[in-house]
Amino acid sequence: QAQPVESGGGLVQPGGSLRLSCTASGSIFRFNAMAWYRQAPGMQREFVAHITSGGTTNYADSVKGRFTISRDNAKNTGSLQMNSLKPEDTAVYYCFVAPLYWGQGTQVTVSS
Repeated sequence: QAQPVESGGGLVQPGGSLRLSCTASGSIFRFNAMAWYRQAPGMQREFVAHITSGGTTNYADSVKGRFTISRDNAKNTGSLQMNSLKPEDTAVYYCFVAPLYWGQGTQVTVSS
């Protein structure tokens, strides 16, 4: 499928962990950068993390040291490992595959 598909969202307590996955067709994934964005209620969509096709990464300051982006080009899959989650991480998380492919999003809720 051309559209990326996210999975792995859910409800987690503060301090907990979740791992999001994004799967796309090889024709759009393998040689392109991918990223994760998130959108909280009433807020604009914001950048979370980015990884090039070669594996170079960068992160929003708000998630540095807590989130890790990775990819497996052989499986056409990208991941976002989220640790030490905070209530302010609650949002719909979207996978983006360059240059223009967005997933439908997966809800992450951090609450006790």
